[in-house]
Amino acid sequence: MSLRCGIIGLPNVGKSTLFNALTSSKVPTENYPFCTIDPHVGVVKLPDQRLGSLKEIYNPNIVTHSTIEFTDIAGLVKGASKGEGLGNQFLGQIRQVNTIIHVVRCFEDKNITHVSGKVDPIGDAETIETELLLADIQTLEKQYRKTEKIAKSGDKNNQLKFSLVSALLDHCNNGNKAKTYTEDIEEIEIIKKLNLLTFKPILYVANVGESDVSENEASYFKNKLSEYAKKSDNISITLCSKLEQEIALLSEDEKDIFLKEYELSEQGLNKLIKSAFSLLELETFFTAGPKEVRSWTIKKGTIAPIAAGTIHTDFQRGFIKAEVIKYNDIIELGSEKAVKEAGLAKLQGKEYIVRDGDCIYFHFNV
Repeated sequence: MSLRCGIIGLPNVGKSTLFNALTSSKVPTENYPFCTIDPHVGVVKLPDQRLGSLKEIYNPNIVTHSTIEFTDIAGLVKGASKGEGLGNQFLGQIRQVNTIIHVVRCFEDKNITHVSGKVDPIGDAETIETELLLADIQTLEKQYRKTEKIAKSGDKNNQLKFSLVSALLDHCNNGNKAKTYTEDIEEIEIIKKLNLLTFKPILYVANVGESDVSENEASYFKNKLSEYAKKSDNISITLCSKLEQEIALLSEDEKDIFLKEYELSEQGLNKLIKSAFSLLELETFFTAGPKEVRSWTIKKGTIAPIAAGTIHTDFQRGFIKAEVIKYNDIIELGSEKAVKEAGLAKLQGKEYIVRDGDCIYFHFNV
């Protein structure tokens, strides 16, 4: 599956700077609202050190990484759901992504204008999310009128959808996100099709100043944002967009020195992607051979035929079995042949649940 992340936030919080750091782009980052109007899109290789290890074993012609797509969406403001600041256009762009990366300003700088005149991470987050909720209420009101008419036909599925939309509209009108409405699998599948903004998972990014970027450094602002994220079962991470943009321009050796200087265990891109994977419950499997070593992204709990379908629909349609080698086994034993001789390569059927790090050869016939 393609992982698509939309970067949102108020104007002047560091969205475009973060986008530039993640994608090695040069999007303008001016000190005024709505510098970004048309969304900028960047596709980045998913960093995974395991691909390098598999490359050494298989010596393939090419190595292909899974990718992640970032969209830099213009700053939202209060009233966006009513069209303020081209809000309707920007909210529509958010509907196209899998997850929301919400950049929140957690630094003081008198040279960078704040739209409300003061740094208030929780207030800023609530401003944005109120607009997302108001936009969802508008969507649900339209769905209510539409489903009310077709529910009168007597069809049970239409009546179920109308009942759900009606209850969900009440839920959101009471100030609750769509994400918190239900845990029922059937209802969740219906809600997914409504493409509601407050149903999407949110990864909060506390954009801090250089003095607060250390992982060992406590910060009032970033701690508050972390607590706020946990209340809604989301995740918060800390980055300094300005530093990340500088790191992105360095060589690998220079990056290591830079990270040590600021007491960081890894580059922000890696931290952000790991957090997005965790939030969306994603994992990686590999296909490997002399022609190509490649990583693939799937949801946790995916069965083998569905995983095969991420490669090609014919693989899923004609699935016979999956020959599975565990990543740790092939690294420990040094070759696919050694793994097979040790009896550790397993043939799995249609019910096999793919695990993170599985190296799979799919047998199929169409």
